[in-house]
Amino acid sequence: MSGRFSLEGRRALVTGASSGIGRAIALGLREQGAEVVMHHFGDVAGAAETAKLVGGAPVLEADFTQEGAAARLADEVLGKHGPIDILVANAAIERRGPWTEISAQQVLAHVSANFLSLLALTQKLVPEMAARGWGRVVATGSVMASRPRAETVAYAAIKSAQLTAVRAIARDVAGRGVTMNVVSPGAIEIEKNTERYADPAFRRAVVAKIPVGRPGRPDDLVGAALFLCSDAASYVTGINIPVDGGWTIGDAPGALPGEAA
Repeated sequence: MSGRFSLEGRRALVTGASSGIGRAIALGLREQGAEVVMHHFGDVAGAAETAKLVGGAPVLEADFTQEGAAARLADEVLGKHGPIDILVANAAIERRGPWTEISAQQVLAHVSANFLSLLALTQKLVPEMAARGWGRVVATGSVMASRPRAETVAYAAIKSAQLTAVRAIARDVAGRGVTMNVVSPGAIEIEKNTERYADPAFRRAVVAKIPVGRPGRPDDLVGAALFLCSDAASYVTGINIPVDGGWTIGDAPGALPGEAA
């Protein structure tokens, strides 16, 4: 395998790789020749299935809501599997509820899992990428960072903070061959929300918000992620690519009022 999109000889760590977007990106990285190391939490069966699909990739588990877990994971990866060239920071939690009832504990869980884990992983992995003169970081963001909803106030706010952090660090390491970017999915149908999308009324309401006319699928994120991980994107850093079927540019033409996605 060769060419500007080839990842032959690169080693990637993908967090939250047991299902959904993480699994799809892990498979895409492997298809382009990268060696993949996988992280998951609480989904042994899903992780095993992904590992099988990725050709026997090593699997590590960590709960990023726990203090120090991400740093320990990075140390374990480096100790057991060697240097990491590509970090796909995909793992996250999203816990919805009335904004009037959200607790400090719930907010702190989002901070730990969705922000501090990214910071810890970059602190451990990015300096070594910079020392070698090549590295890629791709974080999974969310269109909710720019289109927030009250019931996802913690998730949306932390995703916005994640983007700011990625851009800040990207500016510091760009001159040493490391790029850092965000890919932000819109309404993506994955295993965890299958029941919601099985409701015809909910699906209609979602589709009404999306100019492309359908919910997204995990595979829809792969192209953007692989581009940002490749040599083809060596001059692209500190950006956010929405992968949302046009949701952030406005509702689909002729859409009727309905429940938002």
